[in-house]
Amino acid sequence: MRESDNSDELNDRKEAPAGPERTPQVYAVRKARSGWTLSRRNLLGAAAAAAAAVHKDARAADCVVGAVSHLGGVMALAVTPDGRVLASGSVDQTIKLWSLPQGAFLKRLTGHSHYVTGVAISTDGRLLASVSQDHTIKLWSLPEGALLKTLTEHSDQIDAVAVSPDGHLLASGAKDYMIKLWSLPEGALLKTLTGHSSWVNTVAFSPDGRLLASGSFDQTIKLWSLPEGALLRTLTGHSDWVEEVAFSPDGGVLASGSWDKTIKLWSLPEGALRRTLTGHSSQVEAVAVSPDGRLLASGSRDYTIKLWSLPEGALLKTLTGHSNNVVTLRFSPDGELLISGSTDKTIRLWSLPEGKALPVCFMDAAASQTTTEAAQYTRDGVTYTLPCGCPLPPGAVCTCNCVKGTGCSCVNYSSGGGGHYWYPN
Repeated sequence: MRESDNSDELNDRKEAPAGPERTPQVYAVRKARSGWTLSRRNLLGAAAAAAAAVHKDARAADCVVGAVSHLGGVMALAVTPDGRVLASGSVDQTIKLWSLPQGAFLKRLTGHSHYVTGVAISTDGRLLASVSQDHTIKLWSLPEGALLKTLTEHSDQIDAVAVSPDGHLLASGAKDYMIKLWSLPEGALLKTLTGHSSWVNTVAFSPDGRLLASGSFDQTIKLWSLPEGALLRTLTGHSDWVEEVAFSPDGGVLASGSWDKTIKLWSLPEGALRRTLTGHSSQVEAVAVSPDGRLLASGSRDYTIKLWSLPEGALLKTLTGHSNNVVTLRFSPDGELLISGSTDKTIRLWSLPEGKALPVCFMDAAASQTTTEAAQYTRDGVTYTLPCGCPLPPGAVCTCNCVKGTGCSCVNYSSGGGGHYWYPN
Protein backbone atom coordinates (compact mmCIF):
# COMPACT_ATOMS: atom_id res chain seq x y z
CA MET A 1 0.00 0.00 0.00
CA ARG A 2 1.25 3.47 -0.90
CA GLU A 3 1.22 6.69 1.08
CA SER A 4 -1.14 8.19 -1.49
CA ASP A 5 -3.60 5.37 -0.73
CA ASN A 6 -3.72 5.46 3.06
CA SER A 7 -7.12 7.06 3.67
CA ASP A 8 -9.13 3.85 4.17
CA GLU A 9 -6.49 2.21 6.29
CA LEU A 10 -5.85 5.33 8.38
CA ASN A 11 -9.54 5.28 9.22
CA ASP A 12 -9.15 1.64 10.27
CA ARG A 13 -6.27 2.56 12.56
CA LYS A 14 -8.19 5.42 14.13
CA GLU A 15 -10.98 3.03 14.96
CA ALA A 16 -8.67 0.33 16.30
CA PRO A 17 -5.30 1.77 17.36
CA ALA A 18 -2.47 -0.63 17.99
CA GLY A 19 -2.04 -1.63 21.60
CA PRO A 20 -1.10 -4.55 23.84
CA GLU A 21 -2.00 -7.87 22.30
CA ARG A 22 -5.33 -9.16 23.55
CA THR A 23 -5.91 -12.76 24.43
CA PRO A 24 -8.27 -14.15 21.79
CA GLN A 25 -11.76 -14.21 23.26
CA VAL A 26 -14.37 -16.60 22.08
CA TYR A 27 -18.02 -16.13 22.71
CA ALA A 28 -21.46 -17.43 21.74
CA VAL A 29 -22.49 -16.73 18.13
CA ARG A 30 -25.49 -14.66 17.12
CA LYS A 31 -26.23 -13.61 13.54
CA ALA A 32 -27.74 -10.14 13.14
CA ARG A 33 -31.57 -10.22 13.23
CA SER A 34 -31.56 -14.01 13.22
CA GLY A 35 -33.30 -14.65 16.50
CA TRP A 36 -30.36 -16.19 18.30
CA THR A 37 -31.51 -14.36 21.46
CA LEU A 38 -34.66 -16.50 21.62
CA SER A 39 -35.09 -19.25 24.16
CA ARG A 40 -33.30 -22.57 23.79
CA ARG A 41 -36.53 -24.23 22.67
CA ASN A 42 -37.16 -21.65 19.95
CA LEU A 43 -33.55 -21.92 18.84
CA LEU A 44 -33.85 -25.55 17.81
CA GLY A 45 -35.21 -24.77 14.35
CA ALA A 46 -32.70 -21.97 13.75
CA ALA A 47 -29.82 -24.17 14.88
CA ALA A 48 -30.84 -26.90 12.47
CA ALA A 49 -30.99 -24.38 9.64
CA ALA A 50 -27.54 -23.09 10.51
CA ALA A 51 -26.18 -26.62 10.69
CA ALA A 52 -27.39 -27.30 7.18
CA ALA A 53 -25.22 -24.45 5.90
CA VAL A 54 -22.07 -25.77 7.52
CA HIS A 55 -19.30 -27.29 5.43
CA LYS A 56 -19.73 -31.05 5.11
CA ASP A 57 -17.00 -31.95 7.61
CA ALA A 58 -18.18 -29.22 10.05
CA ARG A 59 -14.72 -27.67 9.97
CA ALA A 60 -15.84 -24.45 8.33
CA ALA A 61 -18.89 -22.25 8.01
CA ASP A 62 -20.11 -18.96 6.63
CA CYS A 63 -18.81 -15.93 8.50
CA VAL A 64 -21.27 -14.13 10.75
CA VAL A 65 -21.92 -10.42 10.35
CA GLY A 66 -18.97 -8.36 11.56
CA ALA A 67 -16.51 -11.26 11.57
CA VAL A 68 -13.04 -10.23 10.33
CA SER A 69 -9.59 -11.75 10.03
CA HIS A 70 -7.62 -8.66 11.11
CA LEU A 71 -8.25 -5.32 12.81
CA GLY A 72 -6.99 -3.63 9.62
CA GLY A 73 -6.79 -4.40 5.93
CA VAL A 74 -5.18 -7.69 4.84
CA MET A 75 -2.21 -6.56 2.74
CA ALA A 76 -0.20 -9.76 2.11
CA LEU A 77 -0.59 -13.54 1.96
CA ALA A 78 1.81 -16.49 1.75
CA VAL A 79 1.21 -20.26 1.81
CA THR A 80 3.55 -22.97 3.07
CA PRO A 81 4.77 -25.43 0.41
CA ASP A 82 2.63 -28.21 1.87
CA GLY A 83 -0.46 -26.02 1.58
CA ARG A 84 -1.39 -26.46 5.23
CA VAL A 85 -0.64 -23.01 6.68
CA LEU A 86 -1.50 -19.51 5.47
CA ALA A 87 0.29 -16.40 6.69
CA SER A 88 -1.39 -12.99 6.45
CA GLY A 89 0.08 -9.55 7.03
CA SER A 90 -2.05 -6.55 7.92
CA VAL A 91 -2.41 -2.85 8.52
CA ASP A 92 -2.97 -3.83 12.17
CA GLN A 93 0.82 -4.45 12.35
CA THR A 94 0.47 -8.20 12.91
CA ILE A 95 1.07 -11.42 11.01
CA LYS A 96 -1.41 -14.22 11.58
CA LEU A 97 -1.10 -17.93 10.85
CA TRP A 98 -4.15 -19.93 9.75
CA SER A 99 -4.77 -23.58 8.90
CA LEU A 100 -5.72 -24.48 5.34
CA PRO A 101 -8.27 -25.32 4.13
CA GLN A 102 -10.15 -25.07 7.45
CA GLY A 103 -9.38 -21.41 8.15
CA ALA A 104 -8.59 -22.03 11.81
CA PHE A 105 -6.75 -19.18 13.55
CA LEU A 106 -3.45 -20.63 14.80
CA LYS A 107 -1.13 -17.86 15.96
CA ARG A 108 -0.54 -14.11 16.03
CA LEU A 109 2.98 -12.73 15.48
CA THR A 110 3.71 -9.26 16.82
CA GLY A 111 6.77 -7.03 16.67
CA HIS A 112 6.31 -4.67 13.73
CA SER A 113 5.45 -1.08 14.62
CA HIS A 114 3.70 -0.15 11.35
CA TYR A 115 1.70 -1.78 8.54
CA VAL A 116 2.88 -5.25 7.47
CA THR A 117 3.03 -4.94 3.67
CA GLY A 118 4.58 -8.24 2.59
CA VAL A 119 5.12 -11.84 3.72
CA ALA A 120 7.02 -14.72 2.11
CA ILE A 121 7.70 -18.32 3.17
CA SER A 122 10.82 -20.35 2.41
CA THR A 123 10.60 -23.42 0.19
CA ASP A 124 11.18 -25.74 3.15
CA GLY A 125 8.32 -24.09 5.03
CA ARG A 126 10.46 -23.34 8.08
CA LEU A 127 11.06 -19.62 7.68
CA LEU A 128 8.68 -16.69 7.33
CA ALA A 129 9.87 -13.25 6.23
CA SER A 130 7.76 -10.14 6.79
CA VAL A 131 8.31 -6.54 5.69
CA SER A 132 6.75 -3.39 7.00
CA GLN A 133 6.42 0.33 6.69
CA ASP A 134 8.50 0.45 9.90
CA HIS A 135 11.55 0.03 7.56
CA THR A 136 12.37 -3.49 8.84
CA ILE A 137 12.37 -7.09 7.67
CA LYS A 138 11.67 -9.73 10.29
CA LEU A 139 12.53 -13.43 10.03
CA TRP A 140 10.34 -15.87 11.98
CA SER A 141 10.57 -19.61 12.55
CA LEU A 142 7.71 -21.85 11.46
CA PRO A 143 5.59 -23.36 12.83
CA GLU A 144 6.61 -21.86 16.20
CA GLY A 145 6.43 -18.23 15.11
CA ALA A 146 9.52 -17.25 17.09
CA LEU A 147 11.25 -14.03 15.98
CA LEU A 148 14.72 -14.98 14.77
CA LYS A 149 16.14 -11.73 13.39
CA THR A 150 15.32 -8.17 12.38
CA LEU A 151 17.03 -6.69 9.31
CA THR A 152 17.36 -2.91 9.23
CA GLU A 153 19.36 -1.85 6.14
CA HIS A 154 16.52 -0.13 4.26
CA SER A 155 16.09 3.58 4.97
CA ASP A 156 12.36 3.81 4.21
CA GLN A 157 9.16 1.75 4.19
CA ILE A 158 9.47 -1.72 2.65
CA ASP A 159 6.68 -2.91 0.36
CA ALA A 160 8.00 -6.09 -1.27
CA VAL A 161 9.60 -9.38 -0.24
CA ALA A 162 10.30 -12.72 -1.94
CA VAL A 163 12.29 -15.87 -1.20
CA SER A 164 14.27 -17.61 -3.96
CA PRO A 165 13.26 -21.13 -5.09
CA ASP A 166 16.34 -22.66 -3.46
CA GLY A 167 15.62 -20.83 -0.20
CA HIS A 168 19.07 -19.21 -0.05
CA LEU A 169 18.15 -15.65 -1.06
CA LEU A 170 15.71 -13.07 0.18
CA ALA A 171 14.86 -10.02 -1.95
CA SER A 172 13.25 -6.87 -0.58
CA GLY A 173 12.05 -3.71 -2.31
CA ALA A 174 11.42 -0.36 -0.66
CA LYS A 175 10.48 3.27 -0.93
CA ASP A 176 14.21 4.11 -0.84
CA TYR A 177 14.20 3.02 -4.54
CA MET A 178 16.42 0.05 -3.68
CA ILE A 179 16.27 -3.72 -3.91
CA LYS A 180 18.35 -5.63 -1.40
CA LEU A 181 19.46 -9.25 -1.58
CA TRP A 182 20.02 -11.11 1.67
CA SER A 183 21.38 -14.56 2.50
CA LEU A 184 19.13 -17.06 4.23
CA PRO A 185 18.89 -18.18 6.93
CA GLU A 186 21.63 -15.84 8.21
CA GLY A 187 20.04 -12.60 7.02
CA ALA A 188 23.34 -11.11 5.86
CA LEU A 189 23.10 -8.30 3.30
CA LEU A 190 24.72 -9.50 0.07
CA LYS A 191 23.94 -6.82 -2.50
CA THR A 192 21.97 -3.65 -3.17
CA LEU A 193 20.45 -3.22 -6.63
CA THR A 194 19.81 0.29 -7.91
CA GLY A 195 18.15 1.44 -11.11
CA HIS A 196 14.56 2.32 -10.32
CA SER A 197 13.76 6.02 -10.10
CA SER A 198 10.98 5.60 -7.54
CA TRP A 199 9.99 3.19 -4.84
CA VAL A 200 9.88 -0.54 -5.50
CA ASN A 201 6.44 -2.08 -5.01
CA THR A 202 7.03 -5.72 -5.94
CA VAL A 203 9.78 -8.32 -6.41
CA ALA A 204 9.58 -11.91 -7.67
CA PHE A 205 12.10 -14.68 -8.40
CA SER A 206 11.83 -16.74 -11.57
CA PRO A 207 11.14 -20.46 -11.01
CA ASP A 208 14.76 -21.37 -11.82
CA GLY A 209 16.09 -18.65 -9.54
CA ARG A 210 18.19 -17.02 -12.28
CA LEU A 211 16.07 -13.87 -12.67
CA LEU A 212 14.58 -11.32 -10.33
CA ALA A 213 11.75 -9.11 -11.57
CA SER A 214 10.91 -5.84 -9.87
CA GLY A 215 8.06 -3.38 -10.40
CA SER A 216 8.05 0.23 -9.36
CA PHE A 217 6.17 3.46 -8.96
CA ASP A 218 8.30 4.64 -11.91
CA GLN A 219 5.94 2.58 -14.15
CA THR A 220 8.66 0.12 -15.20
CA ILE A 221 9.57 -3.50 -14.63
CA LYS A 222 13.23 -4.44 -14.39
CA LEU A 223 14.81 -7.86 -14.90
CA TRP A 224 17.99 -8.65 -12.99
CA SER A 225 20.37 -11.59 -13.40
CA LEU A 226 21.18 -13.70 -10.36
CA PRO A 227 23.34 -14.10 -8.40
CA GLU A 228 25.25 -11.17 -9.95
CA GLY A 229 22.40 -8.69 -9.67
CA ALA A 230 23.14 -7.17 -13.07
CA LEU A 231 20.34 -5.24 -14.76
CA LEU A 232 19.39 -7.12 -17.94
CA ARG A 233 16.49 -5.07 -19.31
CA THR A 234 13.75 -2.62 -18.48
CA LEU A 235 10.16 -3.29 -19.58
CA THR A 236 7.98 -0.28 -20.31
CA GLY A 237 4.37 0.02 -21.34
CA HIS A 238 2.36 0.63 -18.20
CA SER A 239 1.07 4.18 -17.79
CA ASP A 240 0.89 4.10 -14.00
CA TRP A 241 2.82 2.38 -11.26
CA VAL A 242 3.39 -1.37 -11.35
CA GLU A 243 1.82 -2.92 -8.28
CA GLU A 244 2.71 -6.63 -8.59
CA VAL A 245 4.55 -9.05 -10.88
CA ALA A 246 4.30 -12.86 -11.07
CA PHE A 247 6.16 -15.50 -13.12
CA SER A 248 4.52 -18.47 -14.82
CA PRO A 249 5.75 -21.85 -13.50
CA ASP A 250 7.87 -22.44 -16.62
CA GLY A 251 9.41 -18.98 -16.41
CA GLY A 252 8.29 -18.12 -19.94
CA VAL A 253 5.73 -15.46 -19.02
CA LEU A 254 5.74 -12.56 -16.59
CA ALA A 255 2.41 -11.02 -15.57
CA SER A 256 2.23 -7.48 -14.22
CA GLY A 257 -0.66 -5.60 -12.65
CA SER A 258 -0.78 -1.83 -12.59
CA TRP A 259 -2.69 1.18 -11.40
CA ASP A 260 -3.44 1.86 -15.08
CA LYS A 261 -6.19 -0.82 -14.58
CA THR A 262 -4.47 -3.33 -16.87
CA ILE A 263 -2.57 -6.59 -16.63
CA LYS A 264 0.26 -7.12 -19.09
CA LEU A 265 1.78 -10.44 -20.17
CA TRP A 266 5.46 -10.38 -21.17
CA SER A 267 7.41 -13.16 -22.89
CA LEU A 268 10.73 -14.11 -21.34
CA PRO A 269 13.66 -13.87 -21.54
CA GLU A 270 13.34 -11.24 -24.30
CA GLY A 271 10.73 -9.18 -22.41
CA ALA A 272 8.43 -8.62 -25.39
CA LEU A 273 4.86 -7.55 -24.59
CA ARG A 274 2.50 -10.41 -25.53
CA ARG A 275 -0.84 -8.85 -24.69
CA THR A 276 -2.65 -6.40 -22.46
CA LEU A 277 -5.67 -7.58 -20.47
CA THR A 278 -8.43 -5.12 -19.70
CA GLY A 279 -11.64 -5.54 -17.77
CA HIS A 280 -11.10 -4.14 -14.30
CA SER A 281 -12.79 -0.81 -13.70
CA SER A 282 -10.20 0.35 -11.19
CA GLN A 283 -6.54 -0.12 -10.33
CA VAL A 284 -5.09 -3.66 -10.34
CA GLU A 285 -3.49 -4.39 -6.97
CA ALA A 286 -2.65 -8.10 -7.23
CA VAL A 287 -1.72 -10.78 -9.77
CA ALA A 288 -0.97 -14.47 -9.26
CA VAL A 289 -0.35 -17.41 -11.61
CA SER A 290 -1.63 -20.90 -10.82
CA PRO A 291 0.89 -23.73 -10.20
CA ASP A 292 -0.01 -25.38 -13.54
CA GLY A 293 0.40 -22.08 -15.41
CA ARG A 294 -3.08 -22.23 -16.95
CA LEU A 295 -4.80 -19.61 -14.82
CA LEU A 296 -4.09 -15.98 -13.94
CA ALA A 297 -5.90 -14.26 -11.08
CA SER A 298 -6.07 -10.51 -10.65
CA GLY A 299 -7.41 -8.42 -7.78
CA SER A 300 -8.53 -4.83 -8.01
CA ARG A 301 -9.76 -1.75 -6.25
CA ASP A 302 -13.07 -2.44 -7.99
CA TYR A 303 -13.55 -5.05 -5.22
CA THR A 304 -13.42 -7.97 -7.68
CA ILE A 305 -11.15 -10.86 -8.61
CA LYS A 306 -10.90 -11.89 -12.23
CA LEU A 307 -9.76 -15.26 -13.56
CA TRP A 308 -8.04 -15.36 -16.97
CA SER A 309 -6.84 -18.25 -19.12
CA LEU A 310 -3.16 -18.56 -19.93
CA PRO A 311 -1.53 -18.12 -22.36
CA GLU A 312 -4.57 -16.76 -24.26
CA GLY A 313 -5.53 -14.15 -21.70
CA ALA A 314 -9.27 -14.76 -22.09
CA LEU A 315 -11.47 -13.58 -19.22
CA LEU A 316 -13.08 -16.65 -17.66
CA LYS A 317 -14.88 -15.39 -14.59
CA THR A 318 -15.32 -12.46 -12.22
CA LEU A 319 -15.49 -13.29 -8.51
CA THR A 320 -17.36 -10.99 -6.16
CA GLY A 321 -17.74 -11.03 -2.40
CA HIS A 322 -15.21 -8.62 -0.94
CA SER A 323 -16.56 -5.25 0.16
CA ASN A 324 -13.36 -3.30 -0.44
CA ASN A 325 -10.11 -3.39 -2.44
CA VAL A 326 -8.65 -6.84 -3.24
CA VAL A 327 -4.95 -6.30 -2.63
CA THR A 328 -3.38 -9.75 -2.37
CA LEU A 329 -3.93 -13.17 -3.99
CA ARG A 330 -2.28 -16.57 -3.61
CA PHE A 331 -2.94 -20.01 -5.09
CA SER A 332 -2.63 -23.14 -2.98
CA PRO A 333 0.30 -25.35 -4.06
CA ASP A 334 -2.07 -27.92 -5.59
CA GLY A 335 -3.87 -25.21 -7.57
CA GLU A 336 -7.28 -26.18 -6.20
CA LEU A 337 -7.79 -23.07 -4.08
CA LEU A 338 -7.39 -19.32 -4.47
CA ILE A 339 -6.95 -17.20 -1.33
CA SER A 340 -7.72 -13.48 -1.38
CA GLY A 341 -7.08 -10.67 1.09
CA SER A 342 -8.78 -7.29 1.14
CA THR A 343 -8.86 -3.94 2.86
CA ASP A 344 -12.28 -5.07 4.10
CA LYS A 345 -10.17 -6.89 6.75
CA THR A 346 -11.15 -10.37 5.57
CA ILE A 347 -9.57 -13.38 3.90
CA ARG A 348 -11.68 -15.43 1.50
CA LEU A 349 -11.23 -18.87 -0.03
CA TRP A 350 -12.34 -19.85 -3.56
CA SER A 351 -12.48 -23.29 -5.20
CA LEU A 352 -10.92 -23.73 -8.63
CA PRO A 353 -11.48 -23.83 -11.53
CA GLU A 354 -15.13 -22.87 -10.96
CA GLY A 355 -14.28 -19.89 -8.72
CA LYS A 356 -16.90 -20.75 -6.12
CA ALA A 357 -16.68 -18.96 -2.76
CA LEU A 358 -16.14 -21.59 -0.08
CA PRO A 359 -17.92 -21.38 3.29
CA VAL A 360 -14.68 -20.98 5.23
CA CYS A 361 -14.45 -18.31 7.90
CA PHE A 362 -10.96 -16.93 8.59
CA MET A 363 -12.11 -15.30 11.79
CA ASP A 364 -10.16 -14.00 14.77
CA ALA A 365 -12.74 -13.45 17.49
CA ALA A 366 -10.43 -10.95 19.22
CA ALA A 367 -10.38 -8.78 16.09
CA SER A 368 -14.09 -8.98 15.29
CA GLN A 369 -16.70 -6.52 16.51
CA THR A 370 -17.83 -7.08 20.07
CA THR A 371 -21.40 -7.09 18.76
CA THR A 372 -20.55 -10.11 16.62
CA GLU A 373 -20.93 -13.32 18.58
CA ALA A 374 -18.71 -16.26 17.71
CA ALA A 375 -17.60 -19.53 19.20
CA GLN A 376 -14.79 -22.01 18.80
CA TYR A 377 -14.10 -25.68 19.36
CA THR A 378 -10.90 -27.68 19.44
CA ARG A 379 -10.22 -30.95 17.67
CA ASP A 380 -6.85 -32.68 17.30
CA GLY A 381 -5.11 -29.67 18.77
CA VAL A 382 -6.54 -27.18 16.24
CA THR A 383 -9.13 -24.53 17.11
CA TYR A 384 -11.95 -23.78 14.67
CA THR A 385 -14.30 -20.79 14.61
CA LEU A 386 -17.94 -21.43 13.73
CA PRO A 387 -21.32 -19.70 13.92
CA CYS A 388 -23.73 -20.72 16.63
CA GLY A 389 -25.90 -23.77 16.13
CA CYS A 390 -23.30 -25.77 14.21
CA PRO A 391 -22.93 -29.45 15.09
CA LEU A 392 -19.77 -30.43 16.92
CA PRO A 393 -17.94 -33.18 15.02
CA PRO A 394 -16.70 -36.34 16.75
CA GLY A 395 -13.79 -35.65 19.08
CA ALA A 396 -14.48 -31.91 19.30
CA VAL A 397 -14.35 -30.06 22.62
CA CYS A 398 -16.01 -26.64 22.86
CA THR A 399 -13.62 -24.09 24.40
CA CYS A 400 -15.30 -20.75 25.07
CA ASN A 401 -13.85 -17.80 26.99
CA CYS A 402 -16.79 -15.46 27.12
CA VAL A 403 -16.61 -11.76 26.47
CA LYS A 404 -18.21 -9.61 29.18
CA GLY A 405 -21.93 -9.28 28.66
CA THR A 406 -22.37 -12.42 26.57
CA GLY A 407 -23.08 -16.01 27.40
CA CYS A 408 -21.57 -19.32 26.40
CA SER A 409 -23.00 -22.69 27.31
CA CYS A 410 -20.51 -25.11 25.81
CA VAL A 411 -17.43 -24.86 28.05
CA ASN A 412 -15.87 -28.30 28.50
CA TYR A 413 -18.66 -29.97 26.56
CA SER A 414 -17.35 -32.96 24.59
CA SER A 415 -19.29 -34.05 21.54
CA GLY A 416 -19.95 -37.61 20.67
CA GLY A 417 -20.76 -36.50 17.15
CA GLY A 418 -24.04 -36.65 15.39
CA GLY A 419 -26.88 -34.42 16.53
CA HIS A 420 -25.34 -32.54 19.47
CA TYR A 421 -25.65 -28.78 19.26
CA TRP A 422 -24.78 -25.93 21.59
CA TYR A 423 -26.53 -22.60 21.98
CA PRO A 424 -25.99 -19.20 23.54
CA ASN A 425 -27.37 -18.75 27.07
